[in-house]
Parts: sequence; structure tokens; C-alpha cells
Amino acid sequence: MTDDGGTTGTKDANPWTGGLFAPVREEVTALDLPVTGRIPDALRGRYLRNGPNPLCVQDAGLAPGHQWFAGEGMVHGVRLRDGRAAWYRNRWVRSDAVARQLGEKVLHGPRHLVDFAPNTHVQQFAGHLLTLVEGGALPYELDSELDTVGPFDFHGTLPGGFAAHTVVDPARGELHAVAYCPAWPYVQYLVAGTDGCVRHHADVPVEGRPMMHDFSLTARHVLLYDLPVVFSAGSGPSGNAFGWDPGRPARLGVLPREGGPDEVRWLETDPCFVFHTANAHEDDGVITVHLVRHERWPDGPGTGRPAHLERWTVDPAAGTVRRERLDDRPVELPRVDPRRLTAGHRYAYAVHERTGGDRTGFGRGLLKYDLARGTCEEYPVPPDGDVGEGVFVPAAPGAAEDDGWVLAYAYDPGRAASDLLVIAAGDFAAGPVARVHLPARVPVGAHGNWIPDAV
Repeated sequence: MTDDGGTTGTKDANPWTGGLFAPVREEVTALDLPVTGRIPDALRGRYLRNGPNPLCVQDAGLAPGHQWFAGEGMVHGVRLRDGRAAWYRNRWVRSDAVARQLGEKVLHGPRHLVDFAPNTHVQQFAGHLLTLVEGGALPYELDSELDTVGPFDFHGTLPGGFAAHTVVDPARGELHAVAYCPAWPYVQYLVAGTDGCVRHHADVPVEGRPMMHDFSLTARHVLLYDLPVVFSAGSGPSGNAFGWDPGRPARLGVLPREGGPDEVRWLETDPCFVFHTANAHEDDGVITVHLVRHERWPDGPGTGRPAHLERWTVDPAAGTVRRERLDDRPVELPRVDPRRLTAGHRYAYAVHERTGGDRTGFGRGLLKYDLARGTCEEYPVPPDGDVGEGVFVPAAPGAAEDDGWVLAYAYDPGRAASDLLVIAAGDFAAGPVARVHLPARVPVGAHGNWIPDAV
């Protein structure tokens, strides 16, 4: 069974380039997409998701040691308005190398230590639509139809590379991130103001080139996850030579938002790896974090020990980190209502992850957690299907925390193509109120966001 270039019905010697991880090989534009169900009229904007999609799968350099994280970024987007799915587009991010391979001119703009097509996230901020990656590379900016504008350095104020994960503080509208580069002896906490310029940064010394894929933010503090996954010398976003270091201690850094590196309080914790966090908040000096904890770094898709949703209670004054597992199901890619970031939240969404020998895809279903009641609802996909990260979109700015929809790309094995699912958060287990049928498969990818139309 094949689609527009990626093979889904054959085995591949490298699991990162086979099955539903296999990249697509064409850029597609499709208008007026067919829909089953009804798209809510309030959904006016674009659902965008980024992910690795290597240009040259058959190159010897991609087999057998190719890492999924090294593939050039491709953004997949669906435009919703007036109850219709106006378009679907998928576009490679035009880094210098991608532009040359596609026979196009290299774009103008700044360059830092590393140039790479960001493949991990996409974020709207200060009027700029940014694709993001970690490890020393700059973001690349896209236009409203996903064509690449060029590299973006926050109007000349970004001191180095950027990060894969960001938090836009709902209270002030500022963008927070923690950047690292394997060549740096520090990680860099960054704050960009609403003018799109970096107004604060703190270089926090760390040893051994740790991988800090994500971080947490509260109203007063930044949390840094210094854990036993480290890079080898010379690594970067296009190399990604990293792995588990069993001799490295695990610690959590608590840094005041406006503080300097000498103000970090480091707290010991059990060896583990935190790939993704959902949210964090604090009350009376005690910080509560919801995150997904890996006992160690997995070796490939569907391998390693399952990761679980946990609640960490962090008391900097007492110097303690207390862990509590919230669910025995293997999960990843946790998200919350973006309006609740840095504050308390009741609901969280995650992907019920495939485990064991199933390397064909990533997600067996979507989960909705009610953290106040300690319950969970699931929307499962068919056994041969797959589903990616679910992103919550509120019904209106002042709507209740679960009054809205969860959007996610899901593979439909019957069509050998993907759908955009629109699930009502308040009736989660009932499944999608609408399915937008895409003309192509969206490979297993990373992260995305809902980009609402300007009011």
C-alpha cells in the first residue's frame, strides 16, 4: 500500500524511515477538502504541524544509522474557515541545503553556527510564523501559505541558536525558551518581548552537553531538566549523536524568571529523561509540574520502557522533588489549554503511545485527563491507524477550560491517507465531530499549533 511517495506497507531496515515514519516525497496543494461531519464555525485559522521528512531517503547516509530527528522539516497545514476546509498544504522548510537540493535559490537572511531546516515545532509570535528546532540552529519564518520567508534571529537580538519548545506567557504575551547547543558549555534561558526582540537571556553553565528538549515555566520560575541524555562531540541538529549516560546524575534546576545563572537552585532527582512537559504552576513557593517521564532514553520507535504521565511536586526551600505516577498507560506529547500555561489547569491531553514491537506508527489513541477527578477518557484509532499530537483550541477567549476542540492528524488505513480530526473536548470519547480528508499521508511527526485568524 503506497501513498504519494512514502511506503506504508513494506518493512524498512531502518524503523525511522519505514512504516508510517516514511517521508512523503511531494509537496501538495489541495483546495476545498471533503469533510465528514461538521466543522465548527468558530474554527477560523490554520492547524499546522511540523516534523522530520528527509529529502533523500535512499541516500546511503540515511541507512541504517539515520536518526528520525535528523530529517529536514516539513510543515503540514489545513486552513479552516466558515465551516469549510479551504486548503491543505505541505512544504519543506527551505534551509540552504533544502533549497539547493530542490534547485532553488538560497534565501537571504542571518546565519549562525548551524543552518538546518527546523523540523520540530511551529509557533506564531509577534506577527511571525516560526518553525523551530533545537541544537544551535535559527528558526525559519514561513508565510501564511507555508512558503519559507527565511531564517529569523528576532531582529538581530538572538545571541545564538534557538529551541524546539517555547511557552507564550498568557499574562504578558512574551515568549520563553531554553536553548542549547552541543558546542556550548551552558544552556540559555531566553525571553522575547511582544516586539519580537529578545529582552533577557541567562547563560546557565552545565557540564557534559545534556539534551534539554523541553522546559517548564511558572509565573515566577523556569525549570531546567539536566538529565542523563547527552550529546557526543560535534553533534548538532543535522547529526544528533546522543544517548543515555548511566553514570550521569539527574537534577532539576529552579531559576527565577529574571534571575542570573548564579541564582539557579539545583535539586537532585531519580535518573530519568523528560522529553515533554505539559504545564507547571506554583502556590506558596511549591511548584507542581505535569510531565511525561521516561525511565531512560528509548532506542527507537516502539522500543524502550514505556513513558508515563507524572505529577512532580517541587519544593525549592526543602530541596525536594516528589514524583507521583498518574496513569499506567504509555503516553507522550502532553498538551494543555494554552490559556492555562504557567497557571493551574484541570485537563491535559496526550497520545496513547504504541509500545513493544509495533514500530509502524506512534499513537494508538488520544487521551483526555481530568486531573482533578483522576479520570481519563480515550478516543482510540483503528489497529492499523495512527494518531499524532492533539492540540486544544478554545471555543472562545473566555470559554471554559474544556470548552473547545482537540485537533490532530490521524492516518486512515482504508484510504492510505490522513485525516484532520476535530474532537469536541467536552465529549471526548464520542470521537470526531468532523474529519477533514486529506489527499496524502501525513507521516509521524512532532509538534504543532493552532494559528487563529487575526481578529
